[in-house]
Amino acid sequence: MASLLHIDSSALPMGSASREVTETFRKNWLAQHPEGTVVYRDLAAEPLPHLTAAGITAGFSDPDTHDEAQRTAWAVRDQLVAELEAADVVLIGAPMYNMSIPSTLKAWLDHVIIMGRTAGETSTVAGKPVVVVASRGGAYGPGTPREGMDFAAPYLEKVLTTLLHLDVHVITPELTLAKVNPAMSELIPLADASSEQAHAQAADKAKELAAA
Repeated sequence: MASLLHIDSSALPMGSASREVTETFRKNWLAQHPEGTVVYRDLAAEPLPHLTAAGITAGFSDPDTHDEAQRTAWAVRDQLVAELEAADVVLIGAPMYNMSIPSTLKAWLDHVIIMGRTAGETSTVAGKPVVVVASRGGAYGPGTPREGMDFAAPYLEKVLTTLLHLDVHVITPELTLAKVNPAMSELIPLADASSEQAHAQAADKAKELAAA
């Protein structure tokens, strides 16, 4: 049975561009896999604890030697990694916050990146397809005033490919603040076009990965 790991990290439960596009992907993926399994993590509604010394040391030591703090911390990491390893496809909603990713998503990454298991040349998740919906309030592409200031999508793509050896596909709806920021009102048509394109890309990618 096909399995999708769906992660949302937007702090907004409603009106989130990243959540809307990940939902489009999920619906289209499920249409191809009506009996498929979806493991869903809303990192805003149920944030993970930050990685601690106990969690770090537990990843580099024999489980039989773990103290109570290490056992507790390792249980969290092991569960998250197991979800990642079991998934056929991974879907991540990653809005840009202050030019980077939400801290909740960074916490998830810190837990699932384990050298010698998920990370490194023998990665247990190598080649797994991951779709990242990297929404951003403004425009950061070539020729824009903020070109080169996006440290969200490039960071995620680099981490997921270099450390975890995942097959990453990025969808970028932008200008998402145009309808709520009066100073950006003239950009609403461009925002609508970007949103339409992102939803179409999400639907197409879901069908493509489901077929594969």
